[in-house]
Amino acid sequence: MGKIYLALAFHNHQPVGNFDWVFEEAYRRAYEPMIAALERHPGVRVALHYTGPLRDWLQTHRPDFFPRVRRLVERGQVEIMAGAYYEPILAIIPDEDKEGQIRKHMESVRADFGAEPTGFWLAERVWEPHLPISLARAGLQYTIVDDTHFKWVGLTDEDLFGYYVTEELGYPLKIFGTSKHLRYTIPWASVQEVIDWLREHAERSLPPGTPPRVAVMGDDGEKFGLWPGTDIHCWDRGWIEMFFTAIEENADWLISIPPGEYAARFPPLGRIYLPTASYDEMSEWALPPEVSAELTDLKHQLQAEGRTDLLRFIRGGFWRVFLAKYPEVNQMHKKMLWVSRKAWALPDPERRAEALDHVWAGQCNCPYWHGVFGGVYLFHIREANYQHLITAEALVDESRYGEGPWAYVERFDFDADTQEEIVIGTPDQWLLISPYLGGQILEWDRRDAALNLLNGMTRHREGYHKVLREAAVRGEIVRTGQEGRLESIHTHRVRVKELGLEERLIVDWYRRTGLIDHLMAPDTRLAAFYRAQYAEWGDFVNQPYTLFAIQTDPHPQVTLRRDGHVWDPEGPKPLRLEKRLEVFPDQPILRVSYSLTPMGLSSIHARFGVEVNWGMSGGDSEKAYTVWPDGELRPFATIEELPESDELAIVHEWWGRIVIRLSRPAAWWQFPVEAISNSEAGFERVYEGTSLTAHWLLHLTPGERWETTIEFELA
Repeated sequence: MGKIYLALAFHNHQPVGNFDWVFEEAYRRAYEPMIAALERHPGVRVALHYTGPLRDWLQTHRPDFFPRVRRLVERGQVEIMAGAYYEPILAIIPDEDKEGQIRKHMESVRADFGAEPTGFWLAERVWEPHLPISLARAGLQYTIVDDTHFKWVGLTDEDLFGYYVTEELGYPLKIFGTSKHLRYTIPWASVQEVIDWLREHAERSLPPGTPPRVAVMGDDGEKFGLWPGTDIHCWDRGWIEMFFTAIEENADWLISIPPGEYAARFPPLGRIYLPTASYDEMSEWALPPEVSAELTDLKHQLQAEGRTDLLRFIRGGFWRVFLAKYPEVNQMHKKMLWVSRKAWALPDPERRAEALDHVWAGQCNCPYWHGVFGGVYLFHIREANYQHLITAEALVDESRYGEGPWAYVERFDFDADTQEEIVIGTPDQWLLISPYLGGQILEWDRRDAALNLLNGMTRHREGYHKVLREAAVRGEIVRTGQEGRLESIHTHRVRVKELGLEERLIVDWYRRTGLIDHLMAPDTRLAAFYRAQYAEWGDFVNQPYTLFAIQTDPHPQVTLRRDGHVWDPEGPKPLRLEKRLEVFPDQPILRVSYSLTPMGLSSIHARFGVEVNWGMSGGDSEKAYTVWPDGELRPFATIEELPESDELAIVHEWWGRIVIRLSRPAAWWQFPVEAISNSEAGFERVYEGTSLTAHWLLHLTPGERWETTIEFELA
């Protein structure tokens, strides 16, 4: 009988900023049981990868864990793979950050396990052809990507029982392809089915001179206990125990080997040049929503017709499209690039190293994309990245300007869209203003809390929303936990955490940021405004404003103007809207002064509103509320039509207080911004921020100037 090698690689990761209880649960249900199983089965040899955020938690909370892993390394059973420390998408961070993060992780591997890593775990298996340069320069010899990458250049499953060599500008790298079949059957199929598949391939003859076959399965360690239902399946019912026992019992033909050892002992199958790619599911998620849904339907159709041989010719999207699909992702990415450049320019090496470590933590990949794991929709994960980026920039600015008071104003294309933005920084605040996008504030950092106050999400259309709507029509929705059988996260059944989510599918037509200027029909109601199904008469919300004036003395002031129109039933009526933003070096205050003037021969009768979408995690908890002058408290994440007032306060017991004062009393609308997101446990409603709009009923005659001032104090 022939032989086959089996190379298993388990990638263990928790995002920067994840909840402590999630780390603990993952340790208890997945990480510790796997090490205990390896201790019981010395004949099973694997590669393990632990990301920096997980390493930091384990060293603090479970200091006895890595010594156990080290003993497995020392007896030759476990190979430790390196990575970039905070698990970034390597292709989209600056080269100097690539090198710094890889160096930091490799040093941690040497310190923790006494081992010199040769393999690199590539986050989300997002490959771009330039990556061999950074990996080879670091002394790394191989990585693992998906079989999808190879199939897109014409290879088949039969071509992937080994590794290939690629290079970039003469820098070589060995590349394995992880088998999708094994990813989908371990641990979902029976142990016997997995062993039979391996035996079938072991029995096939090899052409002369071909290296021995190796089947590679590199996947998340969390699938062995943390994913829904897998703790019972893998540990209580003994799937892993049976699998590891089967590997040892069949050792005469099934040889367990870490991938690095295989790469060192055997030659490659050949040379390869791979396209930009990730795993197959990621290529679906990266597409625009309608196309993503169409691609998913097409794949299901081919599978139902038994034409799976055609699937390898179907290609999805490019990972970087997430930067276009979600403006929130692009903004975080460009903030990261901006702060990275500033941090590297620091002359003090100790302060530079401190700032860079925060930058690198802010590069953690999880909030830069979205698929079945929440990603950018996970509020606390976005917030954690921003906290590190804001902290890094504060360190840089404090080194450059001192303790204060000071202020700076810069004009440049911040987000690489060829349009100019304005940045204002003081010891207390940092603002990013886009004249091109409705004169909106895109980011507003409260530096004493390292908090982006506008870190919310727009309610985007997602490809999987179609799946939810159609399942609701067919009556094929099942509550999570009531499935009746173990299922992979790739199941076709539609699971929901609560019923009725299809009724909450709301899609916004504008981005939810700060200082959004609305001119609405006078009879607009909150219910319609909440569902983004109201009559917007003005063309100011997301249209370009002109930078009319900018000054820095005695304090930063930016004046924006738009000569637009109010499109009421009588036709377009010219309206000039001007807003001046003032920031003070010695006070945590933003003052915004508005003036509206009809420029035509007609009166204007409309409702003017200024909307701010506040994005603070926990805004839907009892810790967050609005306070009215009479002392009445209103929950911050409820739909409220609030009484007319010239002052209110937003109180968040975690993040502080924001006092809002108006020169003219206004009525107020408040509602939670909630997305319907998919996750490994099913569809769920996710709090993404709170919209708060001050609004006034206007009756303006030609040439009449209406003014008001809004002052925000970060108390």
